[in-house]
Parts: sequence; C-alpha cells; structure tokens
Amino acid sequence: MRSGLVAVVGRPNVGKSSLVNAIVGKKVSIVSDKPQTTRRRIHGVAMRDDAQIVFVDTPGLHKPVTALGERVNATAMASAVDVDVLVLVFDAESGFGKGDEWVAANVSMDRSATKLFVVANKCDAVAPQRILSELSRSTILDADEYFPVSARTRKGLDELSAALFGALPEGPWYYPADATGDVSDEEWVAELVREELLRLTRDELPYSIATRVTEWEWPRVRCEIIVERESQKGMVIGRGGSLLKEVGESVRRQMDPGAYLELRVVVDKDWQRKPGRVERLGY
Repeated sequence: MRSGLVAVVGRPNVGKSSLVNAIVGKKVSIVSDKPQTTRRRIHGVAMRDDAQIVFVDTPGLHKPVTALGERVNATAMASAVDVDVLVLVFDAESGFGKGDEWVAANVSMDRSATKLFVVANKCDAVAPQRILSELSRSTILDADEYFPVSARTRKGLDELSAALFGALPEGPWYYPADATGDVSDEEWVAELVREELLRLTRDELPYSIATRVTEWEWPRVRCEIIVERESQKGMVIGRGGSLLKEVGESVRRQMDPGAYLELRVVVDKDWQRKPGRVERLGY
C-alpha cells in the first residue's frame, strides 16, 4: 500500500480546485471565475490500485488586506508543510510571473523530503509555443517535474496523475477506499450556496458573502447568508426574491431528493475585517 499528501498551491483563480476535482473524478471543491473562491483547506481523495493520494486544495495566496485574507493565506501556507508533493499551479493564459514566484517564496517546504511539481493550467486556450515559453520561465523554481495541463478538457491530466501516484511513499491509507473528500454535508451545502452566489452576484459583493448551515433536521436545512452591509442584503435577495429563489433551486438540485432548503440573509457589519468573527465563521 502507498499513500501521500499532495498540496496544491498557487495564486487566486489559477484553477487549483478545478484541477483537484478533475483528478479526484468528483466535485470536492466549489469553483468559480472569481478569485478567493476557496477559503478553507479541503481534502480530496484519489485512488489507483493500491495507492491513495490525499489532495490538499488550498486558498489562493495573495497579499491580504483584510482579516479574512490573512486567515486564508495562513491556511494555504500551513497546508503545504509536511507533504510528499507540492504542486504549484500557474495560469498558462496569464503566464508565469512575479506573483507565482512570490507564492513559491512564501510556501515553506523541505526540498529533501518534498517533491515540487509545477503545473501550467488552462493550456487549452494557449498556443503550444507560448506554453513552452511559460514553462521555460518557470524553471527558475528548479522543480522536479513540469506539466502542461487543462483541467477543463483533461488534457495532460493522465501524465500528471501518473507522476503523482509514482511519487507516493509506502504507507497506510488516510481514508477508506470509497472516500472522495472530508467535507461534511452541512459544510458542502453552505459551499454550494456560496458557489451559486459567486456565479450570480457582481463586483465586490462575492467577497463580502459568507455562508453557514444553522439547522439540519433532514429534510429541512436552513442556511444563513452573511453580508457586510444592509445595502448588500437586497442585492442578494434580488427583486421580489428572484435571485435567492434561483440560488435555492440550483442548490436543491445538487442535494438528495426531498430536501427543503431555507435561505436567510443576515447583516454582520464588516465581518471579514474582524479576526474573531472570521474565526467563528470557520475560516
């Protein structure tokens, strides 16, 4: 038996969660086109024969300006400690740059014990010569392996997966053979609600939203949507409750049949700038 921890790090919105979901073969992290979608450390489990990878999907590393930003940065950095492989992902469309170098410099790793893989994601939208050029620029990191992939089309994922499984040491599995992740039902529903709000809201509003399940008496589930200002409450509810209704309908389709989902919007002024409140919300 072989097993190992693989931490996936990178700047916001480079496709880390999409990459983990694609290799695991199941949606274990929510995704959106907005930065800072992932706020917690999430484990995704991939199996092959006698080997088990536990992926650690981390928040995007960035220069924080709020207590929430500081907390998610700390989560990402702590997640990269004592892993077998560190996968640094960059966006092939944007190219490898100073921000990616900053991520590598701010993640602590023991190169004698941890392999470093660099992954250029979103390669389906980039010309081959450009991909080669950007990967060449990333060799400044002196990684063990370099991979061009597309999480969306799965191009290059077989090669990346094979290399990851091949890097695992001998050891017992961390999770049962049928496990795919470690997120509880309550946490998953809250994340699905936030994912839909990320999809439907605009401008700065997504960063002011937090979600949490406050009641789980199946089939009745109540989820709170926390915003920072009274004016944002109406934006989340929508005209005549239209936006909130759309969120609820979409999330219910992803839950077990018969679920009754109640959504409630509350205001907690400037919550993401208050360290204590950020912690109480589970970040």
